Amino acid sequence: MAELPRDTFGRPLASLRLSVTDRCNLRCRYCMPEDEYVWLPRTAILTFEEIERLVALFAGLGVHKVRLTGGEPLLRHDLATLVTMIARNPQIRDLAMTTNGLLLAKHAAALRAAGLERVTVSLDTLHPERMLAFAKSTRHADVLEGITAARQAGFAKLKLNAVVIRGFNDDELADLIEFARVQDAEVRFIEYMDVGGATRWSPDQVMSRTQMLDVLERRYGRIEPVVETSTAPADRFRLPDGTVFGIIASTTAPFCADCDRSRLTADGLWYLCLYAMRGIDLRGPLRGGASNAQLKALVTGGWSARTDRGAEERLAMAGRSPLVQVGGLKRDPHLEMHTRGG
Repeated sequence: MAELPRDTFGRPLASLRLSVTDRCNLRCRYCMPEDEYVWLPRTAILTFEEIERLVALFAGLGVHKVRLTGGEPLLRHDLATLVTMIARNPQIRDLAMTTNGLLLAKHAAALRAAGLERVTVSLDTLHPERMLAFAKSTRHADVLEGITAARQAGFAKLKLNAVVIRGFNDDELADLIEFARVQDAEVRFIEYMDVGGATRWSPDQVMSRTQMLDVLERRYGRIEPVVETSTAPADRFRLPDGTVFGIIASTTAPFCADCDRSRLTADGLWYLCLYAMRGIDLRGPLRGGASNAQLKALVTGGWSARTDRGAEERLAMAGRSPLVQVGGLKRDPHLEMHTRGG
């Protein structure tokens, strides 16, 4: 068997974040704060058969974890069919999805039956009025209904993601932990990142991992790190009563050294880093008649030459500001967080 590719820092290719659509039904401030967006042409969107072929190719190069993303992945029609197609690949050992939850109640049972193993739901606040102000949506109850439906459908290790922004929801850390406890879920707090559509990001809005832990220790007492070997982005911690939660500290404590993930946009551009300004076109060769061997060589060459440490480079910058301004995002929608799968 041929040796699996590693990048220039020795990092393997193990995890693929697969965007199935660039469309979303929320307008969260940290991702899609503007009123108008440039959307990918529908004719450019990969078909399920094209996605299945590319996933099989990546699996042959070491990828064993696939996460469906968007935009909002549940806006992709008949997503359960794609789940079935990916789940039947025995090399994919972890098939998951990240969703905002608005449509999850309708689809949870079908997705679980199709072979989806894990679900992560974005839940930035427990207050409907804050969701309206922050995401321009009145459908907070639908998110909660989706979380309940996911649990009832039998998804293992249900996770809740909350992007923590100072002055918006930094007073809800303990409340979110308590809500997750009741839902038999694990909450993961995410530092506010200066990437993609976060055009209103500023350093003073970032609540760091250290600051979050300080707040939670004042509420719960001593918090211990969970000692484990993992390339997952979250560092996990345990409260005195055994409750576990995670923190993704991409802004103040990047994990680039262990990053084994890449991102495939809904129209087939492959990005080696969330902060990357350019991607590798896989759709063109795929539709142009490239063989599996040719596509494999393209992916192997791209990963073997990978030097990306985007979050670490951003951390070292003086006078840090949003990665891309609005004008740049309109010129190239692939730079948007919602296009490349966050």
